Amino acid sequence: MEVNIRKEYPRPQFERKEWLNLNGEWDFQFDQTNVGEEEQWYKQTTLNQKIIVPFTYETKASGIHEESFCPYIWYQKIVTVPEEYSHKKTILHFQAADYVTKLWVNGIFAGQHKGGYTAFSFDITNYINAGKENNVVVKIEDSHNEHQPRGKQRWIDKNFGCWYVQSTGIWQTVWLEFLNQTSIQSVKITPDLDTDSVEFDYKLANVQQDQKELSLRTSITFNGQPVKEFSLRADRENARMKVNLASEIHEWKVMQWSPQHPHLYDVEFTLYHGEKELDRVQSYFGMRKVSIKNGNILLNNVPIYQKLLLDQGYWEDSHLTPPSEEAIILDIEKTFEMGFNGVRKHMKVEDQRFLYWADKKGLLVWSEMAATYQFSDEAIQNFTEEWMTVVQQHYNHPSIITWTPFNESWGVKNIYTNEQQQKFTEGIYHLTKSMDSMRPVIVNDGWEHTVSDIITLHDYVEYGDEFLNRYKEKDKLIKNEIAFNNFKHAMAQGYEYKGQPIIISEYGGIAFNSEEGWGYGNQVKDEQEFLDRYESITKAIMSLDYISGFCYTQITDVQQEVNGLLTESRKPKVNLSKIKQINDNQ
Repeated sequence: MEVNIRKEYPRPQFERKEWLNLNGEWDFQFDQTNVGEEEQWYKQTTLNQKIIVPFTYETKASGIHEESFCPYIWYQKIVTVPEEYSHKKTILHFQAADYVTKLWVNGIFAGQHKGGYTAFSFDITNYINAGKENNVVVKIEDSHNEHQPRGKQRWIDKNFGCWYVQSTGIWQTVWLEFLNQTSIQSVKITPDLDTDSVEFDYKLANVQQDQKELSLRTSITFNGQPVKEFSLRADRENARMKVNLASEIHEWKVMQWSPQHPHLYDVEFTLYHGEKELDRVQSYFGMRKVSIKNGNILLNNVPIYQKLLLDQGYWEDSHLTPPSEEAIILDIEKTFEMGFNGVRKHMKVEDQRFLYWADKKGLLVWSEMAATYQFSDEAIQNFTEEWMTVVQQHYNHPSIITWTPFNESWGVKNIYTNEQQQKFTEGIYHLTKSMDSMRPVIVNDGWEHTVSDIITLHDYVEYGDEFLNRYKEKDKLIKNEIAFNNFKHAMAQGYEYKGQPIIISEYGGIAFNSEEGWGYGNQVKDEQEFLDRYESITKAIMSLDYISGFCYTQITDVQQEVNGLLTESRKPKVNLSKIKQINDNQ
């Protein structure tokens, strides 16, 4: 099997030139009885196996392919920092590692991080010797704990239902970055389509009291043409600027982002101390607006009908890790080829390269958090801390048009009646809206909603006539007078429908009866039976004018769940043009 070690820049919305990719072969060792720290494995310069990072040991792509769970694992790599960066800070980045990451550099403990789905970093400047070999050792601690965000990772030793082989350890790119002492830490970019303007919230790192001549230049271009350039004083760690984008680059003055025309502005941020350049970052943004009016979802003030695919982001040989950038692009192109305009990323916070290509190609994305499966103070804290970091880290992506922190009452199983669980989801809703007022937030996707900008319903009824019979009386459905999908209700007790848009955000899940595994409902015998059933239920959904869109389950098979339109290896099961023909007949 050919291994691609993911050489591309891992964070395309905040890109610098001076970096070093650490993907590839590392030493590796299982520590089933957790003796590694006591025996000081962090001082070892070799371990007893090899692994290909960023693939977890459970995958074929890692070179190990051991699916049984081990709660403690170790990685080791000799890293040489080029001498030319000896005067700079050295930052070690992990795009994602599940779940607790501990780091030692040259035998010295450098820090730890908790959380499986967010990017994090360590300043290792004081622990390394530039121009020489440095011993980097990582310990990952994971568990079957149902109080940590798990997503679709199983918590028993075998797959069951729709839960799959766990992903333990490093599962996204590891890399080094080299910075001056004072640098640009982040820029939050907020488009305001109605005023043709964009707002930048800048955060600087390590501003010194004697740095009185700091300035920050922002240069905006479109297709290489200058649009706006401005500078501001940066003598504090936080600054904000809003600028009008109207220019003569086009007759409409401002280029909007949409699925049909995914226009992106490029932007460069440069930090100076006097005439000396301290930092330079490349980024981009899209001018688009998501809003809700009269029961419709609007994109750029125009109603948009969402035709989404459930996308769990699994690959046969690499599980949660995209095996290559080409694999990411293929999935997006197949989605469009079938006549869908977006995806609901399910139980996974996706690789930033996926979001980059969604931005570039105009794919609508619902971003969903990995669920916990118990309700407790521990689960509340774990979930809240990680989810708010997700929102902060992915805020700038124009392709993300909806946040979905909760799904089907997972982790809040008694939300229908339990006030504590209801208040938790309310809290997450309001925290999310406080950080991001632009996007709708769905709580709780599928049923039993509390406060939610969109009411989403999951129903795997097989044929259109039964669906229409169940959904023809909207008022009874949203007032909980009618149950659906195994006696679920649209709203949690104590909450009322307030005119929100309604979307069928899971349906279908059709599998062929020749396959090993399961799908939803009865399996079909051939392509024609599949297409008849798909058309029957999809047309029924599209025929109801109070429904604003749908999400079909799902784009690909995932391990024992064989209800994909494509196999795990991305081979079509049916004629994709016929799926598109049905989807286009709205």
